[in-house]
Amino acid sequence: MNKEELDHFKTILLQKRNETTTTLEDIERTSRSATAQESSEERSTYSLHMADHGTDAMEREKSLFFGQREGDYLEYIDEALQRINDGSFGLCRICGNTVGQARLEAVPTATQCIECKSKGETDPA
Repeated sequence: MNKEELDHFKTILLQKRNETTTTLEDIERTSRSATAQESSEERSTYSLHMADHGTDAMEREKSLFFGQREGDYLEYIDEALQRINDGSFGLCRICGNTVGQARLEAVPTATQCIECKSKGETDPA
């Protein structure tokens, strides 16, 4: 890849990194405010119904899942940015061929060409 193409993907990755960081901060802020609200409700003389507690627990678990997923994606983005810096961005980690411009446009964190990715999805090993 030439410098212009690498700069293009670096810009995309940095934009996605900013979006992901913002989303992760929103999830953490929402989680903190829900925890604070919950602790004040526990001190209340009126207790919530058990089903409400279950719903709250499910929402907390869902937030944790989304936070973990965003954190993992942030790691993929950082790894892709590192590959840009070390010159291995756009090369398949399996066969060494180019990943392909269209695939990188769709999935800028991709580490495999479409052929290797397809083989990996059909082969159970």
